[in-house]
Amino acid sequence: MKKVLGTVTIGQSPRSDIMPDILPILGDGIEVVEAGALDGFTKEKVAGMAPGEGDYVLVTRMRDGSSVTVSERYITPKVEEKIRDHFMQGRKIVLLLCTGEFPSFEEEGLLIRPQRILYHVVQAVAENKRLAVITPSLEQIPQSRKRWQQVSDNLTIAAASPYGAPSELDEAAKKLKGEAPDVVVMDCMGYTMKMQDRVRKETGAPVILARSIVARVVKEMIG
Repeated sequence: MKKVLGTVTIGQSPRSDIMPDILPILGDGIEVVEAGALDGFTKEKVAGMAPGEGDYVLVTRMRDGSSVTVSERYITPKVEEKIRDHFMQGRKIVLLLCTGEFPSFEEEGLLIRPQRILYHVVQAVAENKRLAVITPSLEQIPQSRKRWQQVSDNLTIAAASPYGAPSELDEAAKKLKGEAPDVVVMDCMGYTMKMQDRVRKETGAPVILARSIVARVVKEMIG
């Protein structure tokens, strides 16, 4: 019998952009059941969740491949509902497909938070090193700086959407290359392994990708 992993994206499911990278890591013995906080929502309704001044900003993907920007305070109750649904349906492990920071949730099983995994991996290998971070939007740079400067004061951040034109990522990588980073962090579950390869080639630095790190932790846990 296959083991079952529930996933929750802060956007819409299925995440056809994420699964091609993580399913091969998880292997054939794990069944993934997807859910999305914005499932069933129109773009017009999602537009009402846009962040205001001082809000924690999140960028995610709709089912049609377009990207949307939402406030954490609007999306959190919907994320919590989908997590609760997974646990109520008997799934013991749920993976949140977002590296953003969220408050505590009531958990009736194991909730895997990519932000915590990514942060501690980076802290373990790059503390006080020349650290470079790629985040999806310019709006997220202040909150990204607040998070990652706890790992290193020698910090450079560039913005490039994983859902935008390839040139965005290329420009961000070129900017970071000029800072000669020891490690580059791609701080969003939307960045792909192919994007990781491009950044690695451009910067010449080791690159830590959120989705693959997290998938390997899940594989280690449930086999």
